Amino acid sequence: MPWTLPSRPSRRSLLVGAAGAAGAALLSGCSGTGSPDTDSGIPLEQRMREAAVRDSARLLERYDATAAAHPALAERLAPLRTAVAAHAAALSPVSAGSPSPAVSASPSGGTGAAAPAPSGEPVPPAPAEALTALADAERSLSEARTIDLAGAPGELARLLASVAACGAVHAYLLTSTPGAKP
Repeated sequence: MPWTLPSRPSRRSLLVGAAGAAGAALLSGCSGTGSPDTDSGIPLEQRMREAAVRDSARLLERYDATAAAHPALAERLAPLRTAVAAHAAALSPVSAGSPSPAVSASPSGGTGAAAPAPSGEPVPPAPAEALTALADAERSLSEARTIDLAGAPGELARLLASVAACGAVHAYLLTSTPGAKP
């Protein structure tokens, strides 16, 4: 008996076809001509690194604003802030011998008043709320870096994954109660 074509496609064949079409679109690009590396004249990896360093610098500003508004939190925030500064330095497209101008390893001095966060909003007045806001910033940046992994070249993708994981841990540490027993 000869084989006959089914009257409608199977679910599996539709999924395989959709996956193939999506893969072809990713490989060919959606913008038409030119590669992303040549459109702006700046290589993709360098643009991604510069954006990551800017994001880390904004996060450092949040740490500084929070420590300035809540001096009692400064000691708790110091190791996390130091790690964020190290991430920014590692992500920097600048050569290893010259530090990035947007990143400093030590917190800036503060007035003790409610310093504005990088978004222009003041740091929350209650320390617990300030820690939650900082944890939200860490979590948001961690999620953004995780999304960026898809388009990052190999070594940068590994670095972004590590930094994103560290940001998720920071968010946890900022919202956990130090010294509390589970």
